[in-house]
Amino acid sequence: MIAIVDLGVGNFANVGKAVGGTITDDPKRVAEADRIVLPGVGNFGEVARKLKPLREALLRQISAGTPFLGICLGAQLLFQSSEEEEGQGLGILKGKVVKLPEAAAPHIGWNRVNFREDFPLFRGIEDESYFYFVHSYRVKPEAAAPVAATTNYAVNGKVKQFPSAVRRGNTFGVQFHPEKSGEVGLRIMKNFKELKL
Repeated sequence: MIAIVDLGVGNFANVGKAVGGTITDDPKRVAEADRIVLPGVGNFGEVARKLKPLREALLRQISAGTPFLGICLGAQLLFQSSEEEEGQGLGILKGKVVKLPEAAAPHIGWNRVNFREDFPLFRGIEDESYFYFVHSYRVKPEAAAPVAATTNYAVNGKVKQFPSAVRRGNTFGVQFHPEKSGEVGLRIMKNFKELKL
């Protein structure tokens, strides 16, 4: 069973269509899941507070190696904290979430994703494929190791980049929205469903 975590914010209908599964806010259902998807939009602090009742079940499942996919804010919640608002992330990855420069925020629309490693979720997808983004904050890991892909953006004529996919073992996070990214996004979700346990 794939558990799609319902925190009251997120694109559950499209995620459900793309990956199947059960939308739930029940810790018992999360604890029984074979795979977990955490979609999210909105404010880091608010969603971190809504996550508290599920925190223990999620951490136990992630620690056990259950495949986990965080989407957008769901990926940011893999980290410890955010500049957006005080709140405790899951802390699976060391680092924090920081605001994009004012000239680049919000970052909305289609942009390329540049692969940095052999990422199981990118199987069958060409490097530098376009995915759909909607965000004003980005993850800032303490180390480069978890960064699986980056995306470029322009600020005052200069090209900068942010991590657009992160990974630790069977735990994955993507800053873009695969459920809104057409065929390549559906392929991400298919690859997640087919990950070997």
